[in-house]
Amino acid sequence: MKTDDLIAVMANDAKPAARFAIPRRLLLVAAATALAALAVLVPWLGLRDMGQAVADSSYWMKTVYTAALGLGGFLLTERLARPGSRSGRGAFVALAGILVLAAIAVAQLASLSSAEISAALLGSTWDTCPWRIGLLALPGLLAVLLVMRRFAPTRAALAGAAAGLFVGGVAATVYGLHCAETSAAFTLFWYTAGIALSTIAGALAGWRILRW
Repeated sequence: MKTDDLIAVMANDAKPAARFAIPRRLLLVAAATALAALAVLVPWLGLRDMGQAVADSSYWMKTVYTAALGLGGFLLTERLARPGSRSGRGAFVALAGILVLAAIAVAQLASLSSAEISAALLGSTWDTCPWRIGLLALPGLLAVLLVMRRFAPTRAALAGAAAGLFVGGVAATVYGLHCAETSAAFTLFWYTAGIALSTIAGALAGWRILRW
């Protein structure tokens, strides 16, 4: 059989890919990541008083911020899982979330004394917060990278970094169910640091796992 004839036969048997296959699988992984992080968080660190938390605007500030970074990572991951796709929308969402929280943090810090600024920046868990978020993100990161291997990412490290941002945002949102820190500056520095750890881990792992 000639090559052209073989290609024609294969093309006749080909079926179109499901339009929403990638986002649907990533959303399932996001849900699994959140459940896995929660299953680790509850026996490890416990939950804060959620009745008190939901009545506090700082809880929702943290939740919206980490969810925005997770959404940005999701959009980046969904695009970078495909060859030759643009990824600007996800980067815009993540950057917008950072800029909005930075503006809130500056406004809060401007009204504080020097001693209060230090407390707002460091809280009482600055040295553990990033590492905890990074650890909570690891199972989800592995799951997302394995899903992405089934598609065709062409920029392995960048795709892995996007996956790390995605699951880092999910893990940080779950971590907020435990963390009682209230400062926007704390969230900006230390939650972002935890998500950055996940993003870096994703870039390093993606470079190896997602290469063709």
